[in-house]
Amino acid sequence: MGWLSAGDGYEVALVDGRVAARATSGRAAGRQLKSLPRALRDHPEVDRLRRFAEWLDRHAAACVAQVDSWMVSSLPVPTGLLARVWPDEAWQSALRDIAVVGDDPDEVGFLRGATEDGELRVVNLDGETVRLSPRTVTLPHPVLLPDLEDIREFAAELGIVQRVEQIHRATWQRPADLDPKATEIREFTGGSFRSRFALAARASSLGYRVSGGYATSRVRDGGRTVEAAVWIGEPYWEDTVETGALTWQDQDGRALPLREVGPVAWSEGMRMAAALYAGRVIEEGKSA
Repeated sequence: MGWLSAGDGYEVALVDGRVAARATSGRAAGRQLKSLPRALRDHPEVDRLRRFAEWLDRHAAACVAQVDSWMVSSLPVPTGLLARVWPDEAWQSALRDIAVVGDDPDEVGFLRGATEDGELRVVNLDGETVRLSPRTVTLPHPVLLPDLEDIREFAAELGIVQRVEQIHRATWQRPADLDPKATEIREFTGGSFRSRFALAARASSLGYRVSGGYATSRVRDGGRTVEAAVWIGEPYWEDTVETGALTWQDQDGRALPLREVGPVAWSEGMRMAAALYAGRVIEEGKSA
């Protein structure tokens, strides 16, 4: 966006997401000012730019949330869609360097570009830049990626930084020796919080939904929707509260035996429970 006239002697523009001003006359003509002059703070053009900056922030956050949703659920995404949104800087920031898989599930690459005709440019695990044009790609959840540790090492060598947490996302593998009748995990129970409000606020700040007495995380895993839930206390409870058990249920509300929980739902449920538990109050003299 270029510079816009804003009253006598000034122009304004968005620079790095903030409203900046420069003089159009005098010794400082053409030079960006260190701060916004008092005379411009209530100018209509400045107000318009501020509101536009706020919209850009919301748009960028929405792009990250959408890409995160595609990744967590490992949904197939049309390559044509990626090509259409790629010119948008917010979408490009959210998508750049995300690991994608095309027609060959064993061929993982880091997304670097997309052309108008739906061709994707990716860096494969041999360090070569290749072009792919599958009808759809998936942005796989890391628990589904083969040789994840090797991929992480390779990404570090390339200096890859992902806007959407994918390859460095904390993951948990479901144990093989689970009790066939077990329906809950108690590893993260007993995390004490000063109030239910504090625990609910932590859940919301981490992006989890709070419903009734639970913090929940819903994902699509293996073709079905599964919701993980952690008990966080009765609504409006004003005394101290502790984190409860972690459970999973299907889209019909049926409690799932742990052995029926898929790899993505398991990992995301454990990730939520661990993140909530990490914010607990730790008394002096006690080990974290």
